[in-house]
Amino acid sequence: MTDMGAFREAVAAWAVGGADGPVRELAARLPVRTAVLLEGPSDVAAVLALAERRGRDLAAEGICVLAMGGAMNIARYAGLLGPPGLGLRLAGLCDEREHGWYLRGLERAGAARHGFFVCAADLEDELIRALGESRVTELVRAEGDLRALRTFLSQPAQRERTPRQQLRRFLGTKKGRKIRYGRVLAKACDADRVPAPLAALLAGV
Repeated sequence: MTDMGAFREAVAAWAVGGADGPVRELAARLPVRTAVLLEGPSDVAAVLALAERRGRDLAAEGICVLAMGGAMNIARYAGLLGPPGLGLRLAGLCDEREHGWYLRGLERAGAARHGFFVCAADLEDELIRALGESRVTELVRAEGDLRALRTFLSQPAQRERTPRQQLRRFLGTKKGRKIRYGRVLAKACDADRVPAPLAALLAGV
């Protein structure tokens, strides 16, 4: 495990009541200067993939990208890693429907909110919209999942959804698929097609 991976695991343990010693020791040794707070592992995969495509090694820059396990954990993580805790600079992405949670959580922790950017539905939706449904379908084919997609689209429940909604739903129908496509879709984005919230996040850290 890399040092930054160890730091992420130590933070996750601290967030559920573990000791803070390992976190503080790793933060000082690395050192970590910024924590990018994201809802889930698929968001982490997308952010890291796009950073890599741009030639950036976020861990080497002292930037820890981590999943909080849901938007409602923002106050806890902001308190641990932001001004009341480690004093790291905080940044991140959130879905529009959870924006209020983020604002309240950051305010409670006394953390600045200007480093956080809002996705309309979620990051997968932003990536699908940026690439277009045809390009995403090509990527699904390249990943060997076209048959699974066609089977999914044949379900009656999908008939009332738009193509973008169908693709977004498909990505979440199998364990690990959302994470894999977070990387795939982010890597497929040309510089001028990167979703605005993701581009703004990387520009700011």
